[in-house]
Amino acid sequence: MDRAEIIKELKKCAESPAYFINTYVNVVHPVKGVVPFALFPFQERMIGEIHDNRFTLVRKFRQAGITTLTAAYSLWTIIFEDHKNVMVVSIGDRESRAFLERVVMMFDDLPKWLQPVEVMRNKHTLKLSTGSQVKSQPAGAGRGESVSLLIVDEAAFVDKMREFWMAIYPTISTGGKACLVSTVNGMSNLYYELYKSAEKEENKFYIVDIKWREHPWYTDEWYEETRPNMSEKAWLQEYECQFLGTGDTFIDRHTLGTIQGTMRDDWTSKYTHRMRVWEEPKPYYNYILAADASYGRERDHSAFHVINLYNGQQVAEFYSNVTPISKFAEIIAKEGYHYNTAFVQIERNGLGMALIEQLWDYVEYDNLVMDEKGEFGVMLTTKTREVVLSDLEDALRKGKIKINSERTFNELITFIINEDTGKVEADEGYTDDLVMSLALAAHTFDDIHRGSPEPMGSNEKDTKPDPYAGISTRYHKDLDLLDYNKWVLNQD
Repeated sequence: MDRAEIIKELKKCAESPAYFINTYVNVVHPVKGVVPFALFPFQERMIGEIHDNRFTLVRKFRQAGITTLTAAYSLWTIIFEDHKNVMVVSIGDRESRAFLERVVMMFDDLPKWLQPVEVMRNKHTLKLSTGSQVKSQPAGAGRGESVSLLIVDEAAFVDKMREFWMAIYPTISTGGKACLVSTVNGMSNLYYELYKSAEKEENKFYIVDIKWREHPWYTDEWYEETRPNMSEKAWLQEYECQFLGTGDTFIDRHTLGTIQGTMRDDWTSKYTHRMRVWEEPKPYYNYILAADASYGRERDHSAFHVINLYNGQQVAEFYSNVTPISKFAEIIAKEGYHYNTAFVQIERNGLGMALIEQLWDYVEYDNLVMDEKGEFGVMLTTKTREVVLSDLEDALRKGKIKINSERTFNELITFIINEDTGKVEADEGYTDDLVMSLALAAHTFDDIHRGSPEPMGSNEKDTKPDPYAGISTRYHKDLDLLDYNKWVLNQD
């Protein structure tokens, strides 16, 4: 080409990353060797969306060629934009070096007139005479550097991604761009949280979803051959890009999906946003208030749920790590009386005993649930914990208890069966205060429906079922039950 043609081509390449990649970039094919990088339509779409948006979240299927695509876009950036610092973060050093090797190979295969002078090259950095560079490294390195473009490859799998993001974000907050690319990896990670917030427009990330059927090579015949070789969970995660529970969630993913579809955001708040209320108490209904106490420090929260005993609806939820035990008892008593003198169930392990003492001796709440031994609350041993959690699983799976809260749902999706110990617990870095108080509610819900709770001061178990256990006659204690039945049947 003559000088005029070169200038024309340089202008085309500078204006369009997709044109530059399609026309001049080569890649290594595992079978065919070095071939031109002919972009598929979904790849060309993705390049445009990354280029046009400051913050992007790319959710991709496995083997979509996106790592190679971001390598090509990184190369375009350092060639056609001056003084740009492109930082690429991978899950490990091996992956970081492999990423830069792709960039270097693409650079070396360009026509000489497209290659700026090389200033520095090593295993992690390629710097050009434009003043721009690509640095590829594991998460944790390069903190404090000013970053023009941050690309995080397989962001859902990066170790300590949350800490890295907190450290690196200030370096791009004044105008830098960020692109987080990943296949999905459960729900207990920052990538999932950012994605869900972006869906609700709670952050500035632009979502780019890539479906396997967009790939020309992935045909119906490919599906028929590939799908039987993968488990359902692997297929849903790797190719359908579905966010599934980390490891094995205690609550099965079908039930979690059902709960996710019924969550409500029409709540009102009380106690400076610590309590969310979906429904006020209704006459003639009984309620359960089940609480789990904490010291109110850092990630440890005090929590309770209020459940309508008649229909299982979660009508209120309290969640706080700044509420002292005495104040927590006062709030429980106030809300308990508000909800028709609700049955109040407390886990009496550790701090729960202090909460029971506050409720009984100081606040004098008069509807604390007792166990079969006539003691207030539930003592959670290894055995009883299994029973309580089994009641929770049964109640959610069968729809006996209906969850409205996104906060509770978020704890359920990170409440897992530990692969090493087999213990059911919160995933690392997460909490289960709302889950455990909900489990107490489910356990009490079943006990009350099986028969009336133990009268206070009595150790004798009432084995006769009470068909009206879920209905309160607080407002009409002298109401004849036959008249009451007529009243219920006439209601809308």
